Amino acid sequence: MRRALPWLLALAALAGVALADRGPAPLTVDYPPAGAIFPPDFAPPTILWHDDSGAVRWRVAFELPGGERVEADAAGVPLPSGEIDERCIAVTNELYKPTPYQASARSWKPSRDLWARVTAASPRRAVTVRIAGFAGDRAISEGTATFEIAAEPVGAPIFYRDVPLMPSSGKDGVIKPLDQKASPLIAWRLRDVSRGDSRLMLTGMPTCANCHSFSDDGRVMGMDVDGPDGDKGAYAIADVRPETVIDQPQVMTWNAFPGRPPDRFTLGFLARVSPDGRHVVATVNEALYVRNFPEHEFLQVFYPTRGIIAWTSRETGEIRALPGADDPAYVHCDPVWTADGKWLVFARARARDPYDRGRPVATHSNDPNETPVQFDLYRIPWNDGRGGTPERIVGASENGSSNSFPKITPDGKFVVFVRSRNGQLLRPDGKLWIVPFAGGEPRLMRCNTTLMNSWHSFSPNGRWMVFSSKVNTPYTQMFLTHLDADGTDSPAILIENSTAANRAVNIPEFVNVAYDGFRKIVVPAVEHHEKFRRGNELERAGKHQEAVAELSAALGETPRGWSISDWQIHDSLSKSLLALGRTDEALEHIRASLALNPANPEMHGNLGYILFERGDLPGAREHLDAAVRLDPDNAQAWHNRATVRRTLGDAEGAIADWTRAVTLDPDYQEAYVGRASAYAERGRLEEARADLDAAVALAPADPAARFFRAQLRAAIGDRAGALEDLEAAARAVPPGSPQAQDIEAMRRQITGRESPR
Repeated sequence: MRRALPWLLALAALAGVALADRGPAPLTVDYPPAGAIFPPDFAPPTILWHDDSGAVRWRVAFELPGGERVEADAAGVPLPSGEIDERCIAVTNELYKPTPYQASARSWKPSRDLWARVTAASPRRAVTVRIAGFAGDRAISEGTATFEIAAEPVGAPIFYRDVPLMPSSGKDGVIKPLDQKASPLIAWRLRDVSRGDSRLMLTGMPTCANCHSFSDDGRVMGMDVDGPDGDKGAYAIADVRPETVIDQPQVMTWNAFPGRPPDRFTLGFLARVSPDGRHVVATVNEALYVRNFPEHEFLQVFYPTRGIIAWTSRETGEIRALPGADDPAYVHCDPVWTADGKWLVFARARARDPYDRGRPVATHSNDPNETPVQFDLYRIPWNDGRGGTPERIVGASENGSSNSFPKITPDGKFVVFVRSRNGQLLRPDGKLWIVPFAGGEPRLMRCNTTLMNSWHSFSPNGRWMVFSSKVNTPYTQMFLTHLDADGTDSPAILIENSTAANRAVNIPEFVNVAYDGFRKIVVPAVEHHEKFRRGNELERAGKHQEAVAELSAALGETPRGWSISDWQIHDSLSKSLLALGRTDEALEHIRASLALNPANPEMHGNLGYILFERGDLPGAREHLDAAVRLDPDNAQAWHNRATVRRTLGDAEGAIADWTRAVTLDPDYQEAYVGRASAYAERGRLEEARADLDAAVALAPADPAARFFRAQLRAAIGDRAGALEDLEAAARAVPPGSPQAQDIEAMRRQITGRESPR
């Protein structure tokens, strides 16, 4: 592995104390920050300092309560570097280069034995770290910082998502936060803070699974298992075991919500498992504002602008809306439970469409051109799924900011939330605030860093909170803070080496389980996605026979009860079958795809085309109407519907559709030919001639356009022009073919001075 650039100074802006007497020169202790609190079960931290005195070696001493002192020599090497994952290097990202101040830091990590002496001797009492710099035998610099060791351990591991930051841009210019082919690089890890490393739990997933949560006892896990190739509402609810299995019986879909509009899918946005593991709540029927950016530092922004809260029962599988959080006039999101399961807290704002055509496109996170949405926090009784009247939380609402991502402390006293200017998710200005659960005066938390603070979670004992920040590097890291019974928190400490230096940590979540009781996650439920991916690659490569075999195998392996995701497999399978001329089989899969996803304009278009070919003009019109309604910017859909309308005798309607097609695609040669035919039928010969001129200019060798223009020229008395077009058409068709015979017949009519039919 290549070595990475440094993991950098943790909270240099909150640096420790520099001595300023007339003795040794001042030395600045950068980490730990003054006032930090470490758990007794925490791996030895890296101590960081700056010394401009010219010292060449250092002595680090920990002055413990009661006068005891433990110390060691320190070489003061440059800030340690982390490993680089070569697979995550891309043209759209770069390895982080430290600032001059960060690069000039000195560092030292105490041994485990030495650190154990510090933590054992100091619960709830202050420890002073004293660093002296030496030139020869004389101390020429000195600095101190004071921190504490808490009495309460963390006591539980942290489960988190470990992701590459590799935005991609396709041939169509569409930016994605991660290319589909890179999805298997996403990993999920488990971290015990007493260890210096993490455990790889899951990787190689063919889908972009993401958000997760756990019951309070750590026995039940919920996790999105959606992805670019399947049902984005798919959700797994599984029992936590040393080897946790997510197979077909563990997967449900929020798209089975009976209140879902038939022409829209849902995600089950930011789902959350109940404390007892029996229920899950999520936002459904959502509309999302999404912008992806080419810069890896903040590569995406997204938040819902519409949506209601629904819940599902693990026992019955039913999905219902939560009364009081189901008003479509508002967007409801980020629901979380109190530990007793009696209340939910969620974010709410006035609903609106995610995009305004008159608003410029946002080019970066926190761009003023983002769709403006500012959330307030509300609480609502669970009441066994019957809900109630939502109550605004004073101190976390109506404050000129967006208040989102609430989390409730295990004792139920406080709500910690993210406050930012607008929206939620990847907010550079996001800060953590704490407010009483009943509402009151909010407090800005001491643990906040200067750049993006979010994704917080509480330890089971309620005394520790983990969260994510980009203060040190664009590759997000995890930090830890201590919480007293009154909600007072401490300056943040870094959980080092949680991933490679060019990968990011997100969604850290405490799990109330022994570290060795949760060792691995296997997901056979999504194995069909790999076959689907290979089938699509074969289809794109024109290997349709092989694609049909692979896609048929994928279809046979989709989870029972997860049929919503089958629509894309049916979709792909139908295209390869059409390419092979197996129209009857293709028709079967098109209908199956549309039964699962009635909002697929391409399948409506393909079905309309087949029905037109088979003479079912009303059926063709019905599906082509759907195609243009669902995808009004698709020129081919308008062209196809125009063809059907003209065949049905609606020439004016056909002209309107062909006009829309050439407006969307000025180079759509077939649409000009089609519209010319309708113009000619209506006696509008000059307009027909103009369209045929355009068609011939776009495709001079097209025999159909030439033949049609020859007919028109002959009709208006331009015999020379007609013969010229016929000669060009004759050169473009095989001699003796039916087309060649038609061309010759017309040539004889013209040269024999007969009017062509």
